[in-house]
Amino acid sequence: MHPMNIQPGPLLSQIEYPDDLRKLSREQLNLLCDELREYIIDMVSVYGGHFAANLGVVELTVALHYVFQTPYDQLVWDVGHQAYAHKILTGRRKVFHTNRRYGGISGFPRRSESIYDTFGVGHSSTSISAALGMALAAKYAGDTKRQHIAVIGDGAMTAGLAFEAMNHAGVSDTNLLIILNDNCMSIDPNVGALKEYLTDITTSPTYNKLRQDIWKLLGKLPMSDISRELAAKLEAGLKGLLTRSSNLFEALGLRYFGPIDGHNVQKLVDTLIDLKEIPGPKLLHIVTVKGKGYAPAEKDQTKWHAPGLFDKVNGEIQKKVSPTPEPPKYQDVFGWTLLELAEQNDKIIGITPAMPSGSSLKFMMEKMPHRAFDVGICEQHAVTLSAGMATQGLKVYCNIYSSFMQRAYDQLIHDVAIQDLPVVFCLDRAGLVGEDGATHHGAYDLAYLRPIPNLIISAPMNEVEMRNLMYTAQLPHITHPFVIRYPRGQGVMPDWRKPFQEVPIGKGRQIAEGKEVAILSIGHAGNFVCEARKTLLTEGIEPAHFDMRFLKPLDEQLLHQVLQEFPIIITVEDAARIGGLGSAVAEFMALNGYHNTLHILGIPDRVVEHGKPAELHHECGYDAEGIAATVRSVLQEKVLVSTSRLQAK
Repeated sequence: MHPMNIQPGPLLSQIEYPDDLRKLSREQLNLLCDELREYIIDMVSVYGGHFAANLGVVELTVALHYVFQTPYDQLVWDVGHQAYAHKILTGRRKVFHTNRRYGGISGFPRRSESIYDTFGVGHSSTSISAALGMALAAKYAGDTKRQHIAVIGDGAMTAGLAFEAMNHAGVSDTNLLIILNDNCMSIDPNVGALKEYLTDITTSPTYNKLRQDIWKLLGKLPMSDISRELAAKLEAGLKGLLTRSSNLFEALGLRYFGPIDGHNVQKLVDTLIDLKEIPGPKLLHIVTVKGKGYAPAEKDQTKWHAPGLFDKVNGEIQKKVSPTPEPPKYQDVFGWTLLELAEQNDKIIGITPAMPSGSSLKFMMEKMPHRAFDVGICEQHAVTLSAGMATQGLKVYCNIYSSFMQRAYDQLIHDVAIQDLPVVFCLDRAGLVGEDGATHHGAYDLAYLRPIPNLIISAPMNEVEMRNLMYTAQLPHITHPFVIRYPRGQGVMPDWRKPFQEVPIGKGRQIAEGKEVAILSIGHAGNFVCEARKTLLTEGIEPAHFDMRFLKPLDEQLLHQVLQEFPIIITVEDAARIGGLGSAVAEFMALNGYHNTLHILGIPDRVVEHGKPAELHHECGYDAEGIAATVRSVLQEKVLVSTSRLQAK
């Protein structure tokens, strides 16, 4: 469907910016929410994107922009994949069909895209810290009227950063409003004590109404500060009578309100208007339904988190149909292989921070719930928990997305590497991940892991190599931390269930013989080299290809062999050019006195935005076409240099 065929409803068509929204009457807001929800369903069904989370915050988004004077009042969305309604209401409706597409708008709030996007987000649990920072800056500038709102989900609230921020916010005396969007879901069902606490909250509406009435009344009396101090004591007693569960946030110094229905836009507007008049840091607890208004998404919220394209009428998600067997996703190879290994080795444990479906740890969780754990959005905890288990002789496979591993860097060094504990880190979504863009690319893992002592760092070129690395990592004689990094999506081998074979640590392998040029690759990008080589062979160009497999320890014997035989070296990695395989080879050459020509292909030293992975690989110059072009270029350069030298003689 062409974007011109997806028409907004009559009210939504009149709204370009929140100023237009505020011209509507209160009675029109329900209809606007219906139109906005329908527009999101239409757009995502045709163009893809995050779905269920966005349907769950339609009323909240409308109410926020209706009550607060955005962008003067600053609104921060946590994670950001629930900000579609926000984008549509803030000047981007006409280009919304480009959402998450190459060259289009981002799927997450981004400061460079709009003044209404106050903070760039993509990783969870940052909103309270960011909004508090903005609020403290306003206080420092003497701006006492400006409001700051952080919208955070119950899943994101489990992260330590959110608690750290609330601990500070409670003593900050700022105009900070935290809105806890409680839908009992992150991507997978939320877990942990906080989830149980939120589920059990039975705060009395009578209590909240009475508390607000008393606060307003006492604020109008003489000596209002003393009166309100007395009110705080009265409130403590009142709370004991009318509610039993609202003290967690108030213990942190946040005035708690709720829970209220997050799909009642009139109630939301009334509540937000009242909260604007109450000074100090506050938390409003709203209850919503992820996927609200679209029955299939309400029923299966995990499946409809980001379903791809679908038929909005019958709810059928489009599936790729192939006449031949398709290679599996690397994620599924991990999941099924871990289960297979766990059935053979009773010391194996699986851990993931809130991504059992995305990582496919769900297979082991279903079969062995006592040996596979989802710890919530707590990467730091996941790493140190794994370290603790490893001290007791367990072999822990800690599965974390590459970009999220950045959040647990200190724990990786302090709790695992320094103690040399044999935790296996399976870094999913390594390299350029695609439409989620800059916040989710696993660009930096090779660079930030390589300097850490005791680590074994590996990357499989295909599914069989991945299985064998996972098998090798749990063998008794492997006593160091072991990293296996792999990309998002499909591999290259439909027939991947091969018998396990041990991989010799720190040893690469030769994929193809050749002359003049040697291409050294690591990980899945080696398949791009194979494609490039097929093209080059038709042109009479025959580069050699070596799969290094390990970044650390580096196969020095193989490097000596390659550098002595080939004058031109090209390295290829789906990772940052700075600090990864290319840098390691350059250091090896310098330390050993080699002067070969070296070209490093990988992710350049800039932020790479969103698009299909193939589009981004091409942009960065290390897809098959880019590799072939580099080989041609270096050979042509060699010819020109040789010719120049002959002419000089």
